[in-house]
Amino acid sequence: MVKSVKWFFVVLVFSSLISLSFDRRKTFTDGPSLGTEAPELVLCNETKPLNMQSDKGKYTLVSFWASYDATSREKNAGLSHIAGNDARINLISISFDRYESVYKASVEQDKINADNCYLEMEGENSDIYKSYGLKNGFTNYLLDNEGVIIAKNVTADELSALL
Repeated sequence: MVKSVKWFFVVLVFSSLISLSFDRRKTFTDGPSLGTEAPELVLCNETKPLNMQSDKGKYTLVSFWASYDATSREKNAGLSHIAGNDARINLISISFDRYESVYKASVEQDKINADNCYLEMEGENSDIYKSYGLKNGFTNYLLDNEGVIIAKNVTADELSALL
């Protein structure tokens, strides 16, 4: 009896390890990678792309979030407060909320500068969502002054240390 329980436990642990190795939900390998130029940002209600290039010595931080995703919203708020206090960072904050009223309430509640926030109401069907590979979760990208990705999924602490 004890031998069969041990064998069952070994098989259970081994199968769990194998299944975890195929879990892609927490990986950020989709979308553009470091060292490549960031894809163009054209919102559903805009006709021209957002400018992702900045002056020499400055950075652009593109942050994707939604009010229904607590982790992305919290990360976006933290990054927004750091970017608001540092002239070297140009923040482009893009929300994938379906309703403008929810988006506006979140921006107000999180005390985010509305001038840097944009709403993409097409959600998963938008070109931005697809080109940045956001199906595995919202993330952010730090770009140099030429629009090349130099960091991905940056936290507020990491951004502070980087600056």
